[in-house]
Amino acid sequence: MPPFTLESLAEIIAERARAGGERSYTRKLLDQGPKKAAKKLAEEGAEAALAAVSGEKDELVAEAADVLYHLLVVLEARGVPLSDVYAELERRTARSGIDEKESRRRD
Repeated sequence: MPPFTLESLAEIIAERARAGGERSYTRKLLDQGPKKAAKKLAEEGAEAALAAVSGEKDELVAEAADVLYHLLVVLEARGVPLSDVYAELERRTARSGIDEKESRRRD
């Protein structure tokens, strides 16, 4: 069995987006629109941040998984493929983070 990846999760989310059904949390989030999905992402991000300072590794792992899932739902809701995010990360890592941040301030 191949390792589980973000691409795997993105594909599961895309499949559930195309499918109907009342039993899919993903479909329910997408049906409520990008604003609801973004709100859930923000909530999960705050929970992950709190878990990061609590020192509980298992809690941080669980919250990080929630953040990644909800981020991918938001990307799906807005029609942004994960590959676009990877391309942006690749572009940014082609130079130092300090240089990259300074260039954003000038733009």
